[in-house]
Amino acid sequence: MSDTTIVDTGLGDADDDFDELVEFDESDLPDGRYIDRELSWLAFNQRVLELAEDPDVPLLERANFLAIFASNLDEFFMVRVAGLKRRIVTGLAVPSNIGTAPARVLEAISQKAHELQTRHAAAWHEQVKPALSEEGISLVSWNDLDGEEKAELYEYFQSRVFPVLMPLAVDPAHPFPYISGLSLNLAIRIRNARTGREEFARLKVPPMMPRAVRVPERDPLSERVRLLPLEDLIAENLSDLFPGMDVLDHHAFRLTRNEDVVIEEDESENLIQALEEELLRRRFGPPIRLEITEEMDDVTLRLLLDELDISEQEVYRLPAPLDLRALFELGKLDRPDLRYKKHVPVTALALQPLDADSKHARADVFAAIRKGDVLVHHPYESFATSVQAFLEQAARDPHVLAIKQTLYRTSGDSPVVKALIDAAENGKQVLALVEVKARFDEANNIEWARQLEKAGVHVVYGLVGLKTHAKAALVIRQEKGELVHYSHVGTGNYNPKTSRIYEDLGLFTCDPVVGLDLTRLFNELSGYAIEKKFKRLLVAPLHLRKGLLKLIERERRHALAGKPARVRIKVNSMVDERIIDALYLASQAGVKVEVWVRGICSLRVDLPGVSDNITVRSVLGRYLEHSRIFAFDNDGSPEVYIGSADMMHRNLDRRVEALVKVGSPKHVRELMSFFDLAMDDGTATWHLGPDAVWTRHHRDADGRPLLDLQDRTMSIIRRRRQPRAAR
Repeated sequence: MSDTTIVDTGLGDADDDFDELVEFDESDLPDGRYIDRELSWLAFNQRVLELAEDPDVPLLERANFLAIFASNLDEFFMVRVAGLKRRIVTGLAVPSNIGTAPARVLEAISQKAHELQTRHAAAWHEQVKPALSEEGISLVSWNDLDGEEKAELYEYFQSRVFPVLMPLAVDPAHPFPYISGLSLNLAIRIRNARTGREEFARLKVPPMMPRAVRVPERDPLSERVRLLPLEDLIAENLSDLFPGMDVLDHHAFRLTRNEDVVIEEDESENLIQALEEELLRRRFGPPIRLEITEEMDDVTLRLLLDELDISEQEVYRLPAPLDLRALFELGKLDRPDLRYKKHVPVTALALQPLDADSKHARADVFAAIRKGDVLVHHPYESFATSVQAFLEQAARDPHVLAIKQTLYRTSGDSPVVKALIDAAENGKQVLALVEVKARFDEANNIEWARQLEKAGVHVVYGLVGLKTHAKAALVIRQEKGELVHYSHVGTGNYNPKTSRIYEDLGLFTCDPVVGLDLTRLFNELSGYAIEKKFKRLLVAPLHLRKGLLKLIERERRHALAGKPARVRIKVNSMVDERIIDALYLASQAGVKVEVWVRGICSLRVDLPGVSDNITVRSVLGRYLEHSRIFAFDNDGSPEVYIGSADMMHRNLDRRVEALVKVGSPKHVRELMSFFDLAMDDGTATWHLGPDAVWTRHHRDADGRPLLDLQDRTMSIIRRRRQPRAAR
């Protein structure tokens, strides 16, 4: 049925003798062997900013990276900084992973964040904005417009903007209004023309409206695009909002609040109700950052500081416009010449229909999986013709009896959810594990959970105290009087929209061992079973860290015995101290350790005698590197796992995660070739060096661009061909 070879390593068994191998001695490891995780995250966002600053990156993509930087930083403040500040206030704060006092960590974050936001603004004003103007795309000010253009925009203001504005006065009868998180506002000082009394008013820029207003072009053939910030249009027409008053001054400002969700699940029988209440409370979280324009006067600033109860350290004075997430709107412009060359996902070879020339041909996904395990690589290979097709075929197949699936994040018009609903309506047993605590997607997931329940899907919300982050689907099909398990375990969410921009892996198999593992896992998630044994899966929180430590220890012992030994790990984040210490000890023994990390990395490479054999690389580009790969040489019989887990405390201790062992030797070779490409000095990457400094390597000694990993991966996958006999 498959070229898969299963080797039971006993990683899921309670083997006391093998457990002793993970009790390593840390006494030989130096103090100060970790990088501060918060500063490492800021270093990651700096790498995003470096892409925006790179003139070799297509211009509209540079603008997009500026928007991504801004969005990333917002989330960092709302979650990481807010959580740290909350723990300090409540007296629950403990030193950071490198032993720094919490207050000092906040100071270091503030210093670096100020530096990066200033650099971010400069990248826009001094580099990207002028370059866009040369291409006929301009962000203009009111004074750049002539009288006729101002008249047309005033008409737009009166008909489309004015009716939805809500100026709020501040006086003895009107207390200072609530300022919602991430809203853009105008602080306005006005004077009563009759009494001469000065007042203050706040005006929120409507978030549901386009942030930039397009200036009408009189020449219908002109391809020029001129955009006026919405707040500028409002500011120039404030007299319409305050008749009989003199507008003395106005300044934009923006507030960031603590928007992390804290749920005590065991205190609430109804998790969804508790979440809905928490989402309401989230809007009123304490302020943690105040962004203001450069020219804001001291009187207005002092009023905001006093009313918002925020310190001057938390104020970020920046050139207008604030909130450069607005640059995402440039993505609507039809300028393919200013973007990355388009990549069109291809259908994985194993899933291509036999009649490939027919427009309506559909592959039999189950038949393809029966021939052997199928490994798919998104977005290079299509999500629609693999994962989505798998679930849609299962929904309509009369031989399918049951579908079980985890849902962490999905799109608003999800065909995945629709397939589950169709399956339930077709009389199949359907179980959906919906993680309603997926950060910032809680409201969407609550809505989907209710729709699934109405359709007859069995909806469960996982285990108390744990987020379910595993990406798994199981289809039970009756074939020749027997039940066959078709499984999918992946590294990414079941989200067709993000599958086009997130790099992820997924493994399809009908191996009964994986099917039984997933059956046990879903029983644990939906019922009261507590599983102690998995054969081809490593599952958190009970088994994953222990299993990885055993595998790293095995490589260390091979190195000590003079055998070839290597550990390769690709993750979003590398923070967990026990995993890092195990890698240090492996390095000391001579194991070659290669870490490919997108975001946070607390692992150091500048510890003589400790990290000499450790290499750390980072890849950022048009796609967000999201897959997780764990590879071990195993004395010439390599073992590779893929799955959902990052090396962080939350993933290993407080989440349900799953890694699946890749069984096909061909797939192992593919993944190792992918890793080889990333670690090659001829590939454009960032290198982690001494003092936790990341250095970008994207040109050779002669100034020529190095290889783009994502472009090359797409080329490699496109060149694949079916064996002649299969055509």
